[in-house]
Amino acid sequence: MSGKADPRPAGDGTTSRARLDRGRGALGPALELVHTGRAPTRAVLTAELGVTRATAGAVAAELEALGLIRVDARPGAAAGSQGRPSHRLAVAEDGPVALAAQVHADGFRAALVGLGGRIVATAPGRETVDADPAKVLGSVVEAGAELLRTTGRRCVGAGLAVPSAVAEPDGLALNPLHVAWPAGAPVRRIFAERVREAGITGPAFAGNDVNLAALAEHRHGSGRGARDLLCVASGHRGVGGALVLDGRLHTGSSGLALEVGHLPVNPGGRPCHCGSRGCLDVETDPLALLVEAGRAPGPEVSLLQQADDLLRTRYAEPAVRAAAHTLIDRLGLGLAGLVNLLNPDRIILGGLHRTLLETDPDRLRAVVADRSLWGQSGGVPILACTLDHNSLVGAAELAWQPVLDDPLGALR
Repeated sequence: MSGKADPRPAGDGTTSRARLDRGRGALGPALELVHTGRAPTRAVLTAELGVTRATAGAVAAELEALGLIRVDARPGAAAGSQGRPSHRLAVAEDGPVALAAQVHADGFRAALVGLGGRIVATAPGRETVDADPAKVLGSVVEAGAELLRTTGRRCVGAGLAVPSAVAEPDGLALNPLHVAWPAGAPVRRIFAERVREAGITGPAFAGNDVNLAALAEHRHGSGRGARDLLCVASGHRGVGGALVLDGRLHTGSSGLALEVGHLPVNPGGRPCHCGSRGCLDVETDPLALLVEAGRAPGPEVSLLQQADDLLRTRYAEPAVRAAAHTLIDRLGLGLAGLVNLLNPDRIILGGLHRTLLETDPDRLRAVVADRSLWGQSGGVPILACTLDHNSLVGAAELAWQPVLDDPLGALR
């Protein structure tokens, strides 16, 4: 597997090699368990994989030899425990990274993300998005390439998060409404070309920003442990949704599932970009809150920051409180419809929706429970997203997936 010589006697080496061969198929599952924090010790890894302790040890040693994890053989035993303490497992802090990029209505950002969802380095965010996707993606890739040059890290691949549904199999941004790109822009192809031109190794991927936020939260944040996870978020503009089923994103037949922003929640309300009226996309995003509260948006900071600041510093003002209640009620109505349709076991909210939940959690949960069949029968947990830059982390997860599937093959 790693090709390293075994320092033990020949007979024992043969036994070790047999264990490694048996454990080859367990390398990916083992790495994912450590990556998501579900196997903090070798004993837990052994139990989760359903293999012998010797095989789990060989698998952990191989992942360490690949530079992906660290095995701590000197932990102290927990108080009251009996027997030999198990070796602790953690992702390698100095291991490879993925290049993650995100484009949104108010700018773009690049970062390097290691295993475990750890953001290793970030480039300063840019505040303008050109109408030509090639220019934007060229700039964000160059920012990422500079991070790689500065840190000297090995790169396993690159992932891109965009504020649009990304159609499969061609990686086309079908509705980049908030960044003025042409509909159907081939963002994956452009991104991959810029990655190769920058001399960055590994495959390149692209996906919808809320889908990727949900993936990151499921693996590393408030969605961890959920079987059927619904994520709804309002970022800088508009509203997106995502569904994770049994650990995998549900993207539909062509990548376009869960376009929840176009659920109607206020008949006769604001005109929506889709041609309808009163959709979640225009009734519960940052601009909607500012307008509802009678505040003129300013150019100094992003709409999301303006809306968040308004709720956190001015909520006591009647106009702001009334605006918040209006958005909470409309968001709750949309969530209730999704609960009736999807029956998730957990809902997580991001962006402005996270701030609305934190501002008045009882009101939002009451609206969802009152308007949904499943809510009336016991309720669905509604939690805030907990990861900073979760779309960036999710973009990195796309690049890490081939390594999680086959560590040896991907890094060979």
